[in-house]
This record gives sequence, structure tokens and C-alpha cells, in this order.
Amino acid sequence: MSGDLPGGELLLIAHWITRSAPYLAALVVVAGTVAAWVAVQRGRRVTKALTGRVLVEVVPTSTFDPGEGEVGRWARQVGRVRYASVGTPARGAAARLRYSTVDGAMRCYLEGPAEAAAVLAMPGFAEVEVRAARAERSIQPVRFDLPTQHGGEQ
Repeated sequence: MSGDLPGGELLLIAHWITRSAPYLAALVVVAGTVAAWVAVQRGRRVTKALTGRVLVEVVPTSTFDPGEGEVGRWARQVGRVRYASVGTPARGAAARLRYSTVDGAMRCYLEGPAEAAAVLAMPGFAEVEVRAARAERSIQPVRFDLPTQHGGEQ
């Protein structure tokens, strides 16, 4: 006959819980504090990313008629905006396509994080011009001048 009590394992577990309760409570408080700190830091990063966004205007020509391949390439290009803004939470790193009317004319704007300004300013289609919109004049399209001929050379 053994000397084990029925439910002895439960008593051992209950004893372990009562002995470690202060440590478990401290662990819960520390984990909650760390989670709150991480949430606040994330919120600050999102707020910073949303306040410093870049807006470019996308202006198509009258003959603009993209094919399926062009649309796919442009979609991949816009998808790179997320990778260009490393460290920014998804809410702040998203690219947004906005349509609005200004004086009766429809306008298309592409908006994204400031870290991805170069990706946003790249033209995605052959017959579309990308312009810096409103106050974002620091983004200029790349243009190459024709080579000039020096005196006597033809």
C-alpha cells in the first residue's frame, strides 16, 4: 500500500501556484508595461509617417491606353513603396491612389511615405507624366538635355 493521497498532484500544483504567485503577478505587470510601451512607440512611428507623406500627381496623355503588362509592372512598382519605407508600420507605409476634382477637372494623385519619394516619382507608364503635386516641389522629373555641338563640329 502506498502513502499517496488521492489528488496529491493537484495539491502540489496548487502549492506551486501559491508560492510563485508574487512572481507571476510581477511578470504580468512587466509584460503589460512592455506591451504598452511598444504600442505607444508604434503609434508615434505611424503618426510621424502619416505627417510626412509625399504626394505626386499622375497625368496621362490623351492617347493613354495601357496594356495588361504595363498595369502589372506599375502595380509591382507601387508595391515597392512598402519596401522603400523600412521600419514604418503598415498603416503609415501604404501607398494611396486618390482621385479628386479641381475646377471641374479630374486629378489623380499617388501618395506615400517620404522615404519612398523616389519610387513614387518614377513613371510607371510610357504615356503618363508624374509631377510633384502642390507643395512637394522638391521631387522633380528627370530630364536629359540634348548634347550641344561645340564650335566647328558637326
